[in-house]
Amino acid sequence: MAAFALPAAARGPECIVPAKPGGGMDLTCKLARKGLNAVSAATGVDPALHINYLPGGIGAVAWNSILTQRRAESDTLIVFSGGSLLNLAQGKYGNASAADVRWVAALGADYGMIAVRSDSPYKTLADLLDALKRNAGKISIGAGGTVGSQDWLKVSIIARQAGISPKKLRFVAFEGGGESITALLAGYVEAVSGDASEAALYAANGNIRVLAVMSDQRLPGVLSNVPTAREQGYDVTWPIVRGFYMGPGVSDEHYRKWVSAFDRMMTDPGFDALRAAHGLYPFALTGDALTSYVRKTVDDYGRQAKELGLSR
Repeated sequence: MAAFALPAAARGPECIVPAKPGGGMDLTCKLARKGLNAVSAATGVDPALHINYLPGGIGAVAWNSILTQRRAESDTLIVFSGGSLLNLAQGKYGNASAADVRWVAALGADYGMIAVRSDSPYKTLADLLDALKRNAGKISIGAGGTVGSQDWLKVSIIARQAGISPKKLRFVAFEGGGESITALLAGYVEAVSGDASEAALYAANGNIRVLAVMSDQRLPGVLSNVPTAREQGYDVTWPIVRGFYMGPGVSDEHYRKWVSAFDRMMTDPGFDALRAAHGLYPFALTGDALTSYVRKTVDDYGRQAKELGLSR
């Protein structure tokens, strides 16, 4: 008997992950599925999100698919992250803009951080920056992605504020944060630029020393004693938000239905623990507030990229 594929409408709402299985994008869909299930009776939405993986072009394939073929699908959610907004700002989605889609909800955030091994001579962010001022090319810094990536930008902006030319920094590119930290522990690099959730796993075991987190306030948990970059004199915050957008043709009725469902989900008493279990810190915006945040963030990223010579 021939295989029979159910149409999207028959199998319920769809959550598109613009990446391969595993990782933060995938976890965002799974967090939503669990969170919505807890409040399904109150919201009336079907929480049984069908997860569909659509990798390619650092999110560009999924973005283009929605804009060209699936503009008005009322129950299709697409995951975005802070990296998606950075790519949008740098023109990696073509001539796209933040106004091209409907921004639904941000469920949580991770934050940028800079770390060294626990036996490193650099005890503070100032120690590391002083060493970089003396000889920037001598210190190798692990980063997920190449020039222009989030990890590259985090350190480059701080270096620039410290009077160090980002062009003099010696970056070593890796596939992701986990690989960067593995290289740090093995001694292949002397520092890493990455994400707080990844760093917390290793800091808890005493294997690495986190020198700064790029959040507005100190983070809870394992990294609670780590000062922010701002506390140390560098006006840099780097939230890596995770959430969802929908096609531009989705009706106001269906868009508001999903916005309301996520509002209800994120005020549920059990959601904070669920979000933490998925490696995210508190950050919650929906609807118009999220749309304003996204547009400002994309503008800010574009300005920063221009200042660092990265804009197209």
